Amino acid sequence: MRILVIKFRNIGDVLLTTPLIKNLKLNYPDAEIDCLVNKGTEEMLTLNPNIDKIYTYDRNYFKNLPKMKKIVEEFKFLKSFKNYDIVINTTEGDRGAFIAKFSRAKIKIGFTPKKNLFLKNTFTHKLKNPPLLRHIIENNLDAIRILNKKIYEKKVEIFWDEKDNEFIDSFNLPQKFVHFHPVSRWLFKCINDKISAKIIDFIEKELKLKVVLTSAPVKEEMGKINKILSLTKSNPMNLSGRLTLKQTAALNKRAKFFVGVDTAIMHISAANDVPVLAFFGPSGAFNWGPWDNDLFESGYTKKNGFQTMGKHRVIQVDWECAPCGQDGCNGSKISECLISGLDFEFIKKNIEEMNENTNT
Repeated sequence: MRILVIKFRNIGDVLLTTPLIKNLKLNYPDAEIDCLVNKGTEEMLTLNPNIDKIYTYDRNYFKNLPKMKKIVEEFKFLKSFKNYDIVINTTEGDRGAFIAKFSRAKIKIGFTPKKNLFLKNTFTHKLKNPPLLRHIIENNLDAIRILNKKIYEKKVEIFWDEKDNEFIDSFNLPQKFVHFHPVSRWLFKCINDKISAKIIDFIEKELKLKVVLTSAPVKEEMGKINKILSLTKSNPMNLSGRLTLKQTAALNKRAKFFVGVDTAIMHISAANDVPVLAFFGPSGAFNWGPWDNDLFESGYTKKNGFQTMGKHRVIQVDWECAPCGQDGCNGSKISECLISGLDFEFIKKNIEEMNENTNT
């Protein structure tokens, strides 16, 4: 049997498909399981023992082709995915539906495209729109439910190799440190720079722990890190822009706990079973909260406010407008709930508790 799992989304979304992939392998132990994801997200799946092959779709490559060449190349790409027995398209969108349609699979699982009549009857097993207050991991696992198969576990997993560990060794990290990732590719998910600086100083000066900062090797993110550092009174270790996703995962695994915003790195930390303190703004923790691998049911049952799931904590304002799902307030690219809505004393209290809980 050959199974293809399609996830055309971002880095964190791809990582959160690993419980689905693991359960497919447990239900079909002799199957070949392949994955198709956007280029740049594949590191979330490489080295995963449950996956045989990973295909990537390079949006920029196809986007920049002349119109006729683009059609020809897209069609060639579609034809690459024949001879599968099961195709699972985990998200809405025509591209995944086209691939499922041309795959000739007997079982095709996915959401019915809303506008494209040509794709209307593509899927033999149709996923329903999930409830709003439901974690993405559960949504992904609906493919297992629709196949009437057992859900054995809900653990998120990431893998790296020894070279990544050796690279992290080269930094001579302290035995105990806190991993702080205060940035996101979407800057409207970031908290106030002054709050970030206060968090760093509190951990370094009062808790006497080293803070290790990370960010993607992106100008905007590294610039934000530099601005935060200009406001600090302590001297954290700044590794922003210097690590790959795998190396960041290897670094995170050694941390005492993690503090950061709603990003893929937050999900990596949860996958590593490293306690998370995450700040949420426009997104709902009920969909995207850090998943505790020791638990089977989500702890994020409220619309907003402070919530926990096992060892992980989410701080979010309880304003009526949160979460708004927007890229900042009124299109400003700035989320006021993350800029002026956070209580630093409450943040300190949670960091102190996490420090105490990880002393044993």
